[in-house]
Amino acid sequence: MSTHDTTHDTAHDPHFSGSNEVGDPRKKWVYWTAIGLLVVGFLIAILSFSGARANARAAEKADELTAALTDAGLRAPSQDQITRLLGDDGGAVCEDPGSALSQATLDAQLTNGAAGPGQRPVIADDRVVQGQRIVLQVYCPDQLDEFEQAVDDLNLDDGVVRS
Repeated sequence: MSTHDTTHDTAHDPHFSGSNEVGDPRKKWVYWTAIGLLVVGFLIAILSFSGARANARAAEKADELTAALTDAGLRAPSQDQITRLLGDDGGAVCEDPGSALSQATLDAQLTNGAAGPGQRPVIADDRVVQGQRIVLQVYCPDQLDEFEQAVDDLNLDDGVVRS
């Protein structure tokens, strides 16, 4: 063997255990495991990236909502609460804001606070729906008209005196 020859004489090598080809059954599992780990790593990276991007959008929307609520003179929940509740698309608030269930829930909140037969509707301050209106403006402005139609039927007044 010359000093410049890079070939290795495997016939006389005691450390050589056999075939060096990919077809060797003892080495196939190594290649398949490596390929599987690469695929799993790639999927985790993609999901992490898209999740981080959605979280960033949700945080931006939460900041925008907080600013709008504060500008309107309303108390804003924490950014974490807004992000978990509304996400980046408004969550359940934007599903169908003028639906019968949403309307019934709002109507139930506009009462005198009694329970059972003593419960009566009241003339509420128009600020009662202001928070939901702002949420719709920030997260799903296309749903705002439907909400306004549902709210138009409510008996609201500007500046109701609180006791």
